[in-house]
Amino acid sequence: MTVEEWWDRFFRWGPYALLLLGALLTAATAHLLMTRAEMYAVVPVGLTALALQLWWSRPERRRPEVRQRPGGATPSEYTVAGRVYYTVRLALAFALTWLNPFFAVYAVLGYFDADRLMPRPAAYAGVVGTAVTMAGSQSGGLPPENAVQWVGFGALFALNTSLSLFFGHLGFQEEQNTRADEATIVELERTNARLEQALQENAALHAQLLVQAREAGVDDERRRLAAEIHDTIAQGLAGIITQLQAAADQEDPSAARDHIERAAALARQSLGEARRSVQDLGPGALEHDALPEALKKMAEAWSASSGVAADCTVTGIVEPLHDEVEATLLRVAQESLANASRHARATRVGVTLSYMDDEVSLDVRDDGRGFDPLAPPYREASRGFGLGGMRMRVERIAGAFDIETEPGRGTAVSVRVPLVRYG
Repeated sequence: MTVEEWWDRFFRWGPYALLLLGALLTAATAHLLMTRAEMYAVVPVGLTALALQLWWSRPERRRPEVRQRPGGATPSEYTVAGRVYYTVRLALAFALTWLNPFFAVYAVLGYFDADRLMPRPAAYAGVVGTAVTMAGSQSGGLPPENAVQWVGFGALFALNTSLSLFFGHLGFQEEQNTRADEATIVELERTNARLEQALQENAALHAQLLVQAREAGVDDERRRLAAEIHDTIAQGLAGIITQLQAAADQEDPSAARDHIERAAALARQSLGEARRSVQDLGPGALEHDALPEALKKMAEAWSASSGVAADCTVTGIVEPLHDEVEATLLRVAQESLANASRHARATRVGVTLSYMDDEVSLDVRDDGRGFDPLAPPYREASRGFGLGGMRMRVERIAGAFDIETEPGRGTAVSVRVPLVRYG
């Protein structure tokens, strides 16, 4: 049985037991302490107290009384019936104790349920009233008959009042602490519920982010493969077509065979690059050569294939770069040379690779016919796999991509990327 259940039983059955005990003690001591008139008077008063208790014990009257909470309770939180019951019972207990001091065993109830039934400060008044009844009983009965009894009554009243108020205050403080702890527990439960809800929302958001990241990875891989196909297979096929057309236009069988051999070499090279692109490997030109040597060989091969003079210059202190940086610069140079061959009608091309303190720059310039970058065909092309692919590759490694051109004044492709060393 819990403490609350024990107190509930006490407040339900205790008044009957104490009233009965007071009646038995009164009956045993009536001939010693009471006059005949008092004996006659105690019966209706006692029956009235019993009727009051029966009235209060009815189910519609008995409900969990409202205890004072930390910060106080409003008077409306206490039932009118509870206040009437306590007040009338206090008066009846005083009257019974006046008739016979042993009825104080019934009056003592006023100490226990004052704060359950009465709002403060009415509860304090009830406790003081109970202390008057108890002091009168302990000093020999009410009213005191002589000065000694009056002195004893005063001392006992002060003692009862101070003790009851002191212990009542301690009980109130303990109840306040209990209520505060209960409020803290409730708040913690609410916080835990909110935290659990937040964790569930975070888990859902995490799952959503994983899906988005997976979709973004798929899109990124698609763009990478599209750019690699454009830079390898598409350019290789374009070179093969050019060589085959040149072979078809040649009347000299020896010259035609040279073009066919170049087409075959381009086909083998394009096949190898396609396989490397699918496996997400770096360009084949960087497999055995560093970036400067790969650029020089690329420029020489492009010059031999296109018939346009190409120079490759390297400045600064050469350092081994991260694979992704070298692959990006090589692909940009490859695409720029392909554009110069297909569109620029240039007579000379210059490739410059510059190593600086914290960045690397690549410049590819030609003396071709140039173009207007704001014209619709070129503006649309900047979003495709040519100019747009170069820009995307460069920005992917936190670099800067720029084109300087105008009709009739050639084209300059400039790239600046962070110098990220190998390893």
